[in-house]
Amino acid sequence: MTLDDLLFRHRWWTYSPRSATWVERATHGFNLFEGCAWTAFAALVLARWARHRRSRVEPVYALAFLTFGLTDFREAYALDSWLIAAKLVNLIVLYALRRYVVRNCYPESRVY
Repeated sequence: MTLDDLLFRHRWWTYSPRSATWVERATHGFNLFEGCAWTAFAALVLARWARHRRSRVEPVYALAFLTFGLTDFREAYALDSWLIAAKLVNLIVLYALRRYVVRNCYPESRVY
């Protein structure tokens, strides 16, 4: 296995309902729940933007939450190296967008 394969092409695990252990079933269920939670966060950000419209960045922020949720739905069935890399990039983008939105659009907010 080359480093390229390990970093971008390797499949770490696949969910198979017929042969799944209780840990794999729990991981599968948690990833589905987490995907729903990130999708709900995206909806909450869009709802806040619809009410206040303080920044054009908020729809992008909501989209970042949605894409992070979609990666969790994918992770519930298969975990690949490229998915881990995509989740890391998405997480960095989410952090940067959150920092911008909280500091510049809602500085009075106490929810961090």
